[in-house]
Amino acid sequence: MSATERRVSARIGAISESATLAVDAKAKALKAAGRPVIGFGAGEPDFPTPDYIVEAAVEACRNPRFHRYSPAGGLPELKEAIAAKTLRDSGYRVEPANILVTNGGKQAIYEAFAAILDPGDEVIVPAPYWTTYPESVRLAGGVPVPVVADETVGYRTSVEQLEAARTDRTKVLVFVSPSNPTGAVYSREQIEEIGRWAAEHGLWVLTDEIYEHLVYGDAEFHSMPVVVPELADRCIVVNGVAKTYAMTGWRVGWILGPKDVVKAATNLQSHATSNVSNVAQAAALAAVSGGLSAVDEMRAAFDRRRRTIVRMLNEIEGVDCPEPEGAFYVYPSVKGLLGKEIRGRRPQTSVELAALILEEVEVAVVPGEAFGTQGYLRLSYALGDDDLTEGVSRVQKLLAEASD
Repeated sequence: MSATERRVSARIGAISESATLAVDAKAKALKAAGRPVIGFGAGEPDFPTPDYIVEAAVEACRNPRFHRYSPAGGLPELKEAIAAKTLRDSGYRVEPANILVTNGGKQAIYEAFAAILDPGDEVIVPAPYWTTYPESVRLAGGVPVPVVADETVGYRTSVEQLEAARTDRTKVLVFVSPSNPTGAVYSREQIEEIGRWAAEHGLWVLTDEIYEHLVYGDAEFHSMPVVVPELADRCIVVNGVAKTYAMTGWRVGWILGPKDVVKAATNLQSHATSNVSNVAQAAALAAVSGGLSAVDEMRAAFDRRRRTIVRMLNEIEGVDCPEPEGAFYVYPSVKGLLGKEIRGRRPQTSVELAALILEEVEVAVVPGEAFGTQGYLRLSYALGDDDLTEGVSRVQKLLAEASD
């Protein structure tokens, strides 16, 4: 097709729809039609945003100051509060000039890549990966290079694997701990080893810390630029209020990074969206300025659900579900079920298995293909205990029928 015949640009036409949002939308549509669908697709807490945060937004609505444009890079008081929150939570000292407030974490990730990538630059993306990382790399003109770690190593990528993927075009490493979709958490020693490898080879690191407060058991969160301070000038931290404060719909994230990169990303945002909604920024200010009691309550509930869903999934023959140490996802291998007969069908891929589960027992899960690995499913356990138990019970009964 010639350029004159093409209605949608090749660059945008190549973007895949967010698989997690697509599954969630389908589940909600079926539920709205009266079907008893239980959705494990969306990565968002099932708790309401805390009242004090909502009240701050209500007050902001009444304040004429917030009825007008504000600085494209974020409210000055919010940037100050993010700097204080970062020092409190991870020990990383940044100045407001190192911060850009964005419309959620997705915009932060895209703008970070757009600010540092030139066409053809390669970005190492450990897989299983969150669906948005490779698409954002491509949008910014880069080339994503997946590096796969499976359940046998707890979904943690080794330096040896990263080095094998590095070429003279490699510019950035994406590093995520705790991880979406697997819940994997890297130890301080592993983070130090990976960070020093990146520093040694002059690579940038984009590290996503959105799940920093959702770790369980003996696992601990560690921030890459704190563990490897010599990397700070080539490290971009992405974070936001979505997961910690149950604020996915408020759309407030941020970038922490070197001043020149933050300034470049701010220039981009000034043309793309201008400022983040002032009301949402006021809510985020209340969130990051307050305590962590809300996330403490959520974490206790998630920990309980985590243990329940892992136990129930591992009771299914053909399923291998490692216990996640962070976030609120499980990522079981279902390779032992592929090719088996289930209600007259033989799913050959996790996409086909996920479709069968939705059609037969009305449970929505996300297939591993969305995260760069075939033969897996992702289930979010950020839903009520009763729904979780009922949903996994339906899956157990269906998959118990699998036969050669």
